[in-house]
Amino acid sequence: MQGSIDFEQLVAAVGDAVVVSDASGAITVWNAAAERMFGFTAAEALGQSLDLMIPQRLRERHWEGYHKTMATGQTRYGSDVLRVPAVHKDGRALSIAFTVALLYSAQQQVSGIVAVIRDETARFQEDRNLRKRLAELEAQVVSQ
Repeated sequence: MQGSIDFEQLVAAVGDAVVVSDASGAITVWNAAAERMFGFTAAEALGQSLDLMIPQRLRERHWEGYHKTMATGQTRYGSDVLRVPAVHKDGRALSIAFTVALLYSAQQQVSGIVAVIRDETARFQEDRNLRKRLAELEAQVVSQ
C-alpha cells in the first residue's frame, strides 16, 4: 500500500457525496458526487451555508445541534447512520443517509464537520410502498 494518500483525489473519486463545513456551517468541500446528488456545482456550494440542502422546516433543529456540537466538540452521531430529508437545487425532496465526523485544528479545537452522504430516495420510496401494500393486505385479512 502507498505510504501517503492524496486525500483530494480520494474525495473526488468516491461515489458518495462528501461535504465538509467549517465551524460556522459554511461549505468548504463539495465533491462531484455532491454535485450530482444535490444539483449545485462546487462553485455554487462552496462558501454557502448548509441550508442549501436542508429543508426549511428542519433548519432550526439542525442549527441548534450543529452549534452545540461545535461548542462542545461532541456529537452523539459519531458512528450512527442518520437518515433525514434533504432538498435538491430544483426543490424536489430527497431522502439521504449519512455519517458525520468532527474535524479538528492543530490546536485540537473543533474546526468543522465532514459528512459522507448517500441518496436513498428510491429505497425510501420502495419501503414506503411496501409498508402501504402490507397495510392494505392486513386490512383485507381483518375484514374477511
